[in-house]
Amino acid sequence: MYAFNPNAFSYSSLKTYESCPRKFAEVNVYRNFQDVFTSPKGDYGDRMHKAAEAYVKAAGELEAEFKFIKPILDTLRNISGEKRTEHKMGVKHDGTPTRWNDPERWFQGIADLTIVGDSPVARVVDYKAGDSKYADTDQLELMSLLLFAHYPHVKLVKGVLLFVLSEQVRKRTVDITEKDRLWQKYRERHAKVIASHAADNWPMKESGLCKKHCCVLSCAHNGRR
Repeated sequence: MYAFNPNAFSYSSLKTYESCPRKFAEVNVYRNFQDVFTSPKGDYGDRMHKAAEAYVKAAGELEAEFKFIKPILDTLRNISGEKRTEHKMGVKHDGTPTRWNDPERWFQGIADLTIVGDSPVARVVDYKAGDSKYADTDQLELMSLLLFAHYPHVKLVKGVLLFVLSEQVRKRTVDITEKDRLWQKYRERHAKVIASHAADNWPMKESGLCKKHCCVLSCAHNGRR
């Protein structure tokens, strides 16, 4: 039986809560609805992710529809270091590393691609099929913090959001000296989830997604009912 754990979070769960606490609760706490919205762009993005992962990890041919990203992937593949795709990492509340879905986890995340070698400089990449105007480098900060925890020799993480359709990038480089400040920032944001759960208070927040894209049909702002 699924039991919501208010003391653990991920990047996506935090963003969902901040976008609309009511939707977060209906999907993650009460389990009244499933967020299964799909779109042609989303399906394309899933296929692209799998193609990029396979190409970076092992020599091979890209399908014709993804040939346009080959130069970018070749650059990533030529960077020295161990390359891990769909790299799952987690930490406990004290910042020590832990295994995926550990009962004591506090934060965990999946990086599309990490490159870690003997150098104190590591890299993290997330492929995006959407629009770069919605770029959010919080994800890169959190993945960088996970890398610091799991690889103590790493002192600098160069992160990139790679918007492959528009051939644009958004970068965020995180230095080890930022670690404590960044963890505190996310502790404060996550504390709001804990407070909502303790008070069972999940206010709805109207946005442009309510009318056509929200799965919570019981909400007054939902336009799909």
